[in-house]
Amino acid sequence: MWKIARRGQRSASRAEVLPSPNIWYHPDTYELENRAQDVDGDLWRVLEQECDWAGGDVLDVGCGDGFHLPRFATTAKSVIGVEPHEPLVRRAERRVAELPAVRVLPGSAQAIPVPDASADLVHARTAYFFGPGCEPGLREVDRVLRPGGALAIVDLDVSSEPYGRWMRADLPDYDPAAVDSFFAAQGFRCRRVTARWWFPDAESVAAVLRIEFSPPVADRAIADVLRDNGSHGRHSGTAGFTVPVGYRVLVREKPAGLVLPGHSSSSSSSSVSISPSTA
Repeated sequence: MWKIARRGQRSASRAEVLPSPNIWYHPDTYELENRAQDVDGDLWRVLEQECDWAGGDVLDVGCGDGFHLPRFATTAKSVIGVEPHEPLVRRAERRVAELPAVRVLPGSAQAIPVPDASADLVHARTAYFFGPGCEPGLREVDRVLRPGGALAIVDLDVSSEPYGRWMRADLPDYDPAAVDSFFAAQGFRCRRVTARWWFPDAESVAAVLRIEFSPPVADRAIADVLRDNGSHGRHSGTAGFTVPVGYRVLVREKPAGLVLPGHSSSSSSSSVSISPSTA
């Protein structure tokens, strides 16, 4: 839900949270988007293969309105969602009110409100999108992970088509190869996954794409989807509208006995910014 700022994007003397226009201002449409994403469960299968959380303690950083928390809770011992925007915290609390093993806490990527070494898995979906500049957040995750625990980052693959093409039109300075190199240098392994988004009607397609892209790019993306699926959402005999969307699943385990001096968020002046999230 939030993005760690790129170097030079904005300077600040402390961790700062800036609005994420999609889910902050359009939470109901973002709920529609969440329900449309990964309808075949491909991302969840890869996550489970890479870092099984059954019986463990899970932390979802930037959990938004808690959409993914119940899924983790089906097998985890406990689940904590962390979110900086108070209205979303309240929405998330309502979503998980009947799940005793799930809590939602206000907090940021650089100041996660849990003790040291208290999580087996930290999940962050579209939260470290820009790569360089997110080092303070990565250090904070290492603080809260137990030795042997894993950080799993699920981010959009901006080199993929067609979604990546629309993103590159709105982010002309974004360098996918440089971001990949950054995470590789930080010790992450990467699996690329193409997930299927499915919408029941053209109105849903338009609503979601208009909260993710600038108006000209959204118009282009809507036209592409309608063309590729047929204007009435029937392609190869299947009703509805399908959009293939590429992701990177980045995973790094915390080695046993790892010590990171200065991991506290108070040791860094880098800012945390919220940018439009696309997942």
